[in-house]
Amino acid sequence: MIPFPPTATLWQRVVSIDEAILRRVRRLESHTMTRFMRSLTRLGDTGSWVVVGLALGSVGGPRYFWLLALGAGLAVAVSQVLKRVCCRPRPSSGIAGFAALAELPDAFSFPSGHTAAAFGVAVALLGERPSLTLLALLLAAGIAVSRIYLGAHYPLDVAAGVLLGAGCGLTAHLLVDYFHRVAILGYPSLAFVSRLGA
Repeated sequence: MIPFPPTATLWQRVVSIDEAILRRVRRLESHTMTRFMRSLTRLGDTGSWVVVGLALGSVGGPRYFWLLALGAGLAVAVSQVLKRVCCRPRPSSGIAGFAALAELPDAFSFPSGHTAAAFGVAVALLGERPSLTLLALLLAAGIAVSRIYLGAHYPLDVAAGVLLGAGCGLTAHLLVDYFHRVAILGYPSLAFVSRLGA
């Protein structure tokens, strides 16, 4: 139980809980775990998603490529805007004596862009092949945990990344389905209209 001063605001309480969880997770630090978590977090880098997207597109067809590209792309774009609006400093800047265990791409912590992109992809792929969906969800969860373990983000940042990514993934899925229906229904309709005008 965290003792709060009577005058603490809701945000101060949230920050205190965030910091307490982060400090407890840091007690689990080990060389082997750190190497594993760094590997997981690298899978959430932009370059990794490009490679996975191209591989999925070549094996499963353009639908998979577009689901991944839109899911990750929307999530990264929105998270970057929110980071610069909220300007929450990273734990290594906000907690005295706390150091991140991985390289930080920028100075802002809220929301987690790696987590948002991972869940953007995972949710975009929901309803596709069950094995692919399960793998994407497990990878997204692993990336989310790695961001907390490595001290790159507070737990709240990661939770926000999950929600943001899920929303962007759902949007990506709806967009791909919409344009797929337009492609199926639109071209024959256009051909029919052009024949009428001839």
